[in-house]
Amino acid sequence: MTTTPTAPRTSTTTATTTSTATATTTATLPAPRGRLSAAVLDVLAAPPPGRLPASLDEAVEGADPYGDDLHLALYVCYELHYRGFADVSPDWEWDPDLLRLRAGLERVFLAALRRDTLTGTPSDSDVPAALEPLLVEPVDGGGVSDFLLREGEWWQMREYVAHRSVYHLKEADPHAWVIPRLDGQAKASLVAVEYDEFGGGRGERVHARLFADLMAGAGLDPSYLRYLDDVPAPALATVNLMSLCGLHRALRGALVGHFAAAEISTAPSARKMARALERLEAAPECVLFFTEHIEADAVHEQVMRRDVIGDLLEREPELAADVVFGIRATELLEGRLADHLLNAWRRNASSLRRPLDA
Repeated sequence: MTTTPTAPRTSTTTATTTSTATATTTATLPAPRGRLSAAVLDVLAAPPPGRLPASLDEAVEGADPYGDDLHLALYVCYELHYRGFADVSPDWEWDPDLLRLRAGLERVFLAALRRDTLTGTPSDSDVPAALEPLLVEPVDGGGVSDFLLREGEWWQMREYVAHRSVYHLKEADPHAWVIPRLDGQAKASLVAVEYDEFGGGRGERVHARLFADLMAGAGLDPSYLRYLDDVPAPALATVNLMSLCGLHRALRGALVGHFAAAEISTAPSARKMARALERLEAAPECVLFFTEHIEADAVHEQVMRRDVIGDLLEREPELAADVVFGIRATELLEGRLADHLLNAWRRNASSLRRPLDA
């Protein structure tokens, strides 16, 4: 692995111009990673309607719920509800056959998440108990942001940014789906958080735009989903959880739980990431993305816990177990991603499917 000792600086003007030029583009279809993703990609390459092989049902049931094939297939299906893909008809978004396959993939993924997050104790519906560990920074400091702060090299930082690009270039979009499914203070407060995520009415402050600026400042291509082919299942799964919960009204409590968990954990992590980037002498626009999140998400954490979750459960107390599930599923998948990154980096190996400079 060839490393770069310090980050090449890119001017704010250059990064802004680049990200603005690419902000509205769609992605190209990725390469398949197995039978399921190949079937999805093959059908999307033709005009609708299409027909997926009935024999795929057996492959779906036997798929690895955390594997590359299932998560790429799911990610591609979900992307049809975001910006879509170049040369793919928008009519595929609601194709019944494709939705049937997606439902099967979701069942496999969701069943694994429920199995791996269920403790079988009364705390399965205790929201404060589920949130409490997130409110305390671990003393051992063994997470990804701690690694990057203490000893991370520039190539590892760039890999981390590439992993996160499959979410942050659409940051907060999945959570917008829950707005019409809430009422009263919960809705008003969640919209207030989303307003900040979308730049407070200023296009240049939209968090997805700031992340594109970060990518350009780090010498990465800020085009939408440019690194989808390179990002493995652990990172795709974190985004698929958001899309899954956002697209299903029955999972609105889980999406709120996920959003709260993300907001609680972001501020401490962002503080470390900003310091890590400063240590690596990164361009100012790289640091800005994280400093923007430090104060904002500290406030968002309070709003999500007290005003969104509090009001939601006052109105719909039966959703408490779903909120807990969303919190725990987020922790589970973030933990799997952290393990993947750190295991690779400690071997001085790339955490991506192919190194960035390959």
